[in-house]
Amino acid sequence: MYSSVDTIWVLLGTVLVFFMQAGFAMVETGFTRAKNAGNIIMKNLMDFAIGTIVYWILGFGLMFGASKYGIIGSLDFFVKGDYSSTIPTYAFLIFQTVFCATAATIVSGAMAERTKFISYLIYSAVISAVIYPISGHWIWGGGWLSQLGFHDFAGSTAVHMVGGVAAFVGAKILGARIGKYDKNGDAKAIPGHSVTLGALGVFILWFAWFGFNGGSTVSATGDATIILMSKIFVTTNISAAVATTAVMIITWIRYKKPDVSMTLNGSLAGLVAITAGCDVVSPVGAFFIGLIAAFVVVFGIEFVDKTLKVDDPVGAIGVHGMCGATGTLLVGLFSLDKGLFYGHGASFLGIQLIGVLSVMAWVAITMTIVFKIIKATVGLRVSKEEEIIGLDIEEHGLMSCYADFMPITAEFATPVSEAIPVRIEKGDEVSDGKVRQVVVVMNQNKFEIFKSSMEAIGVTGMTVINAQGCGMQKGNTEFYRGVELEMQLLPKLKVEIVIAEVPLELVINTAKKALYTGNIGDGKIFVYNVEKVIKIRTGEEGVDAIK
Repeated sequence: MYSSVDTIWVLLGTVLVFFMQAGFAMVETGFTRAKNAGNIIMKNLMDFAIGTIVYWILGFGLMFGASKYGIIGSLDFFVKGDYSSTIPTYAFLIFQTVFCATAATIVSGAMAERTKFISYLIYSAVISAVIYPISGHWIWGGGWLSQLGFHDFAGSTAVHMVGGVAAFVGAKILGARIGKYDKNGDAKAIPGHSVTLGALGVFILWFAWFGFNGGSTVSATGDATIILMSKIFVTTNISAAVATTAVMIITWIRYKKPDVSMTLNGSLAGLVAITAGCDVVSPVGAFFIGLIAAFVVVFGIEFVDKTLKVDDPVGAIGVHGMCGATGTLLVGLFSLDKGLFYGHGASFLGIQLIGVLSVMAWVAITMTIVFKIIKATVGLRVSKEEEIIGLDIEEHGLMSCYADFMPITAEFATPVSEAIPVRIEKGDEVSDGKVRQVVVVMNQNKFEIFKSSMEAIGVTGMTVINAQGCGMQKGNTEFYRGVELEMQLLPKLKVEIVIAEVPLELVINTAKKALYTGNIGDGKIFVYNVEKVIKIRTGEEGVDAIK
């Protein structure tokens, strides 16, 4: 007999865990640059869609089919077996499907802004079909780790550490974004374009996590289960709240200001860490798990970024990989029934350690093979030009996710480390002493090269304005929902320079050489006579005012 209450509870948990996809999409989009927002959204959409299909066809059977030597489940294509309990097989299938999708989507943030879309789709299919299900079988499908007594209630290791380790391997093989590290190897900040979106994503994830952890009871009947569900909600919330507060304090002390993006990561760190033991620890234990997770995420992200020099735009490795492993190990300390801190010895902690290390090794080895094969065949990384322009344009034909609302800004231009100034052989150009304004409309990705070239010929002052517009060609021919755009306003930069002592022809020739590609849309140069220039601070006029 099926239980209506149990089934409804599991399906409600399924809906909440599915909604986590929206949370991850917002976090990853907000913490990356606007020129890649559409690409991030597509990856989060498609890893769920593709993951659903391959998990139904192959992955579910490998995870929950009858165990073969405790290593792998038996094949059950299209889930034809009976996996029902107090809930139908279909309810159990969809609940496990949304968990699988969560593991896959974690990786997109760490590999953001430079991964080929087709390569990400291939990875997504492989992890959902084989890699996640096999390690999941060890833990939740009756495999060897569950037989040892390994405890991971809702997936700190089974879901989050799997995604975090895959993220680390992928980001390491992929390499850092252009401009992330300078010539000395020092990390440079590349801010995301919307902390607001990132915060929205964190709130969504915190909300949906009650379904992630609470729904993992797979039951809602009986007094004991009701008490357990209530306890899981409390421990989950306490860990997240403590981690958030602690990260705020840590960054306030460390960076002299409470860091917003790191504090948001702190919330996720507390949620990830408590997921393994939310059912077996007390609220006090949850407090300390959240506190420890706060230190792990702050110093873990710094370690990955500055010491290992692995570029992770959203901090997925620290949040999911490191805090997932830490939270699982802490169950061995804080479990009320088996924990070391409650007088039960270290054997359970040892089992937790074996589980973490074995899953870590499995994912690291298999994902290294997968990413290496992808790299050697279809390729893993986009070209340098595509990365600079943005994946939205190059991969999806999307000029901007914020068309007619927010122009792409100059911070998306070529990084300073890549900007080599053009060299113009000086001829007989001599300044006539007149004050002129040179206005240049250009592509954003040429700005740093243009600026360096102007500095090389003695031009140091300029005004830069974000703009949108097009010339007689009416912008690039693009399609939106299959309909050709009549006029596409393109993101441009308008740069204004006032000169007197630098020869006009030298400025023009240098600008032309720096900006030329031979393609439509290279830009235009306008020259105006300036009647009067006044420096407000000193009252100087004319040439003296622009020195």
